[in-house]
Amino acid sequence: RRPADTEIDWKAYMQEVEGFVNGTLDYTQLKGDTGPLVYPAGFVYIFLGLYYATGRGSDIRLAQYLFAGLYLLNLLLVFRIYCRTSKVPPYVFFFMCCASYRIHSIFVLRLFNDPVAMAILFLAINLFLEERWSWGCLLFSLAVSVKMNILLFAPGLLFLLLQRFGLLGCIPKLCICVLLQVVLGLPFLLVNPVGYLTRSFDLGRQFQFKWTVNWRFLPEEVFQNRVFHAALLLAHLAGLGLFALHRWQSSKENILTLLKDPAKRKPASPRLTVNNILWQAWIIFILFSSNFLGVCCSRSLHYQFYVWYFHTLPYLLWCTPTTKLAHMPKVLLLGVIELCWNTYPSTVCSSLSLHICHGLILLQLWYGTAPPPVSHTPPPSRKPTAVSKKAQ
Repeated sequence: RRPADTEIDWKAYMQEVEGFVNGTLDYTQLKGDTGPLVYPAGFVYIFLGLYYATGRGSDIRLAQYLFAGLYLLNLLLVFRIYCRTSKVPPYVFFFMCCASYRIHSIFVLRLFNDPVAMAILFLAINLFLEERWSWGCLLFSLAVSVKMNILLFAPGLLFLLLQRFGLLGCIPKLCICVLLQVVLGLPFLLVNPVGYLTRSFDLGRQFQFKWTVNWRFLPEEVFQNRVFHAALLLAHLAGLGLFALHRWQSSKENILTLLKDPAKRKPASPRLTVNNILWQAWIIFILFSSNFLGVCCSRSLHYQFYVWYFHTLPYLLWCTPTTKLAHMPKVLLLGVIELCWNTYPSTVCSSLSLHICHGLILLQLWYGTAPPPVSHTPPPSRKPTAVSKKAQ
């Protein structure tokens, strides 16, 4: 059977792609039943492949099988990230795999583009952990081109690039990100550059109050008010600044030292050498907390947005020192968040509960984590050192 819910967004996606197939390169003219196309060009190319793979979008069951495979791939990528740190107890992975009806629905029932973007993002993080920063930046930019929410990870990534390479060293990595966006959007930029940029990277788009999960307890006029939006943006920037100064950066160093060449900074502690577990855990913490701050200050969270941070929640909860008695409250917190996201339509109680849970996680991240003792220094050469014949 093909549930009616599945066809809503999938059909709109296919209509948007079909306009591109028919030769429409003016982004403002690409639209579907749910409205105009509001995603960057990478979305068009990826769903163009799905369009042809599913018989011009008609074989929805095949599309669901493909998204089921994407779901399994996404779990594999997440597990590889978690295995680098061994911070999360194994039983938590059961909840990640089996206990979220909403996540299964987002992947396999509704066929949203959010899971596609997140799977590419987790692949990029795996590359960052393996010190393949250029390839990681390329895939990070590809994920942004599928859906713009990936930019919530961008402040953390910028901080890591500065910490790892310094100002001059991170410029080529940032150029990779920008260049891919230009290449992917070039067919549309040549026809209507303003239309493409305003549609695919619209930061001021208004959301419908009936779909909000996190702000249901507010009056609709407050929810739509631009002053409220500006206040959330300021709160987001303030949160990023505080975490950058006090949780991502060593308290012994001025944050401006990030602009220096890493070789000219203080020598790194042996505990923070490249490929060390502590350094990899810090990469994950900075990226996940950067995204979580953005989610907490989001102007609106719709039901499909749950996938933006669902797979990062266990790490955010267990990255701090945990006593045996604290495990159960953390599991309970995951359960309450899941319940909030499964309440449809959202209620005053569910949205308030979600904010309380987010606030508790933020407090834990602030008081339960400590910044690294010193800055990170460049890695040694990848080439194996020569071994003398006597040593052999």
